[in-house]
Amino acid sequence: MKLIIVSGRSGSGKTTALQALEDIGYYCVDNLPAGLLPELAKQLTTANQSDLEMMAVGIDARNVPSQLKQFPGIFEKIKELNIDSEIIFLDCEDSILLQRFSSTRRKHPLSNDKIPLSEAINSESGLLSAISTLADLHIDTSHQTLHQLRDLIKSRIGRSRDLGLALLFQSFGFKHGVPNDADYVFDVRCLPNPYWHHELRSLTGKDQKVADFLKSESATDEMVTDISQFVSKWLPSFLANNRTYMTIAIGCTGGQHRSVYLVEQLKTVFEKEYKNVQVRHRELS
Repeated sequence: MKLIIVSGRSGSGKTTALQALEDIGYYCVDNLPAGLLPELAKQLTTANQSDLEMMAVGIDARNVPSQLKQFPGIFEKIKELNIDSEIIFLDCEDSILLQRFSSTRRKHPLSNDKIPLSEAINSESGLLSAISTLADLHIDTSHQTLHQLRDLIKSRIGRSRDLGLALLFQSFGFKHGVPNDADYVFDVRCLPNPYWHHELRSLTGKDQKVADFLKSESATDEMVTDISQFVSKWLPSFLANNRTYMTIAIGCTGGQHRSVYLVEQLKTVFEKEYKNVQVRHRELS
């Protein structure tokens, strides 16, 4: 039996995440009172496994505030039942959340005549902090469309079954912001920049000409080796603590050349040892 709890701030994409999980076979329930989770989990342990093998439950700010504060104890009761359970927490930059609510004209669950939208968005972080702290996987949806988020959920959750640790290498550009959901962030802006070569400027790190340019610099291979050795050394420690997901972010200035190339190289290195290695190029999406 697999139980996934989906949470996050309003407007970050929880509904889309639940729909994506439903698409890959999960039975989904949204806005279940958090206090009912242990009883639900207990019933799942006694149910016929063929009846319901995968379930996802949405828990968010619409819940009873007192139960949200007690969530660590509630989740501990679930773990005592030896159910394979994990928490996915979605979040987004405040400015993006403001834009999303303004464009859709939806009402935030915490806003009213006395509490403006900006204050509601800010206070929601504190309300859900207990869940966020326990999350196995954090997803920053600030730069993702609904289709990209749906694909990400399907690839990360769908492929993680029976494949062990889900390892994601993500390229990004520092000028667009550091990903909030990264477990490790490596800065490769010290490497030679193909952008300053006119014939390479419009290409990406996935193109052979850019790859040849970067491979010609010894520092590039040294960077790949150093990052590989660091990650390889510490991944077993995360696995020993039942970690299910890891996100390694590689950043350059624009997220188009150097970080993309290194992510592709790291994927090749780690695919030799891990079954579930994924790649995402944020600025190329």
